[in-house]
Amino acid sequence: MVPVVIDLPMGFHLSFFLSLAFLSVILAQSTGDATTIVNGTEVVNVTTVVNGTEVITSTDDNFICATIDWWPHDKCNYNQCPWGSSSVKNLDLTHPFLTKAIQAFKRLRIRIGGSLQDQVLYDVGDLKFPCHPFRKLQSGLFGFSKGCLHMERWDEVNRFLNKTGALVTFGLNALYGRHQIKWGVWGGNWDSSNTRDFINYTISHGYQIDSWEFGNELSGKGIGASVGAEQYGKDLINLKAIINKLYKNIRPKPLLLAPGGFYDKEWYSKILQVSGSLVVNALTHHIYNLGPGVDTHLVSKILDPNYLSKVSRTFSNLKETIQMHGPWASAWVGESGGAYNSGGRHVSDTFVNSFWYLDQLGMAAKYSTQVYCRQTLTGGNYGLLNTTTFMPNPDYYSALLWHRLMGKGVLDVSTDASPYLRSYAHCSKGRAGVTLLLINLSNQTSFRINVQNSVNINLHMKEETNNSKGSFMNGLKKTVSWVGSKSDGTLFREEYHLTPKDGDLRSKTMLLNGMPLELTDDEDIPSLNPALVDVNATIVIAPLSIKFIALPHFDAPGCA
Repeated sequence: MVPVVIDLPMGFHLSFFLSLAFLSVILAQSTGDATTIVNGTEVVNVTTVVNGTEVITSTDDNFICATIDWWPHDKCNYNQCPWGSSSVKNLDLTHPFLTKAIQAFKRLRIRIGGSLQDQVLYDVGDLKFPCHPFRKLQSGLFGFSKGCLHMERWDEVNRFLNKTGALVTFGLNALYGRHQIKWGVWGGNWDSSNTRDFINYTISHGYQIDSWEFGNELSGKGIGASVGAEQYGKDLINLKAIINKLYKNIRPKPLLLAPGGFYDKEWYSKILQVSGSLVVNALTHHIYNLGPGVDTHLVSKILDPNYLSKVSRTFSNLKETIQMHGPWASAWVGESGGAYNSGGRHVSDTFVNSFWYLDQLGMAAKYSTQVYCRQTLTGGNYGLLNTTTFMPNPDYYSALLWHRLMGKGVLDVSTDASPYLRSYAHCSKGRAGVTLLLINLSNQTSFRINVQNSVNINLHMKEETNNSKGSFMNGLKKTVSWVGSKSDGTLFREEYHLTPKDGDLRSKTMLLNGMPLELTDDEDIPSLNPALVDVNATIVIAPLSIKFIALPHFDAPGCA
């Protein structure tokens, strides 16, 4: 039998570890490591233990987030221009389905920001530059000139966001007033005047901002431009003082996020040390771990568990940086689209991308990430919604299911499965019990999963230590308490099985329990109804598929 690998949370005793180790031996003897062939598919028995005694970490209540970018229609990569009218400045805010798509989350976090945000001028107050639209400019940052946000448009955006109930993060221009020292490196103090006038306008009109983010991808060596950590830290102190002053009599006060860039250990540590205690509320970092959107190997990367796991080092290192230098701050993924330069055409907007996306959500949560912002809500090849029609791409439904099912309490999961079966567990959202997320990356193996509850395992290890294996297993079977809904005396669990239409991984149609997810006749989001499965039925996940399993009566004291 493959040994069960167990990552113990801090505070767990060795006796508990040994009890789980002993259990793995007993289960091996009881169920075996049988591999069978069913209808030509390999079926492997595995054991998964969910530790419901305590949460190992937690996320924000509104973990799921999507971005709205600044890119104009003529932003192009690889001889394609996939942005259309998806910018903050030209997005059709009157489109009925755009509103419905956001409202389906009840409170969707939306981050307004992106590469051009450090060139955005706010047309308010004593602006020191002419305020024109973005235009192609070879000498400009990312090939574009500075661009203008008129307050009439800002009014429209806020009316839309208020109607949808969104929680808003706005990315501020952190290059205003600086000068370029050398190619790609900017120096000088940040000029806060335009930002101060903009925030003051926002407050005076009663617009609700959950958080202000300072700069975009200026950390470390930067992407297009960089600012030194010492200077950045001092500017954060300045911005925090502005926020505290302008929001003096307003509650809740918006959070301050920074730096919205790629993680660089030394640079991130320095801005925390320079800015000091309680200035930065959350460290935001960006992830594009699949490489360029033009890469022809995107699908194979997405389905390679070893490749997917590499980014765990970034999550782990950032968590350590915060613990050492800024324990008052939390970690956010401020932007993540998988493949950079607008995403992968016919990959990022298809079913196969949900393997990457949901695995990212599960992994990020496990490493204490509070919020995960997906690039984008719409725009590029990686939008949750189609850029022209706003129709949902498969990842939209993956995000919505996570948002509705996975609560903020993260639970430890131990398994003897191969790396191709990815397993995550959270306290269920808004109700008792736990929800499992299973991701099968294998193209030839189904997994038959024996889920066990560590609460009952620990109890019966103590009670049955001196008894026979048979006695132990009988006692264990009597006390396993994870069950689902109850109807007519039958106990059920709830399953949400996700597969691609016609078995095509690049399909833009996702099936839920075999039925295509399509808008209703009234162009509403379809009901995401589960299949109710007898609790005694074996859990099986087919090759190249994803399954959420809600266990409403799973005994999880840590979720109480």
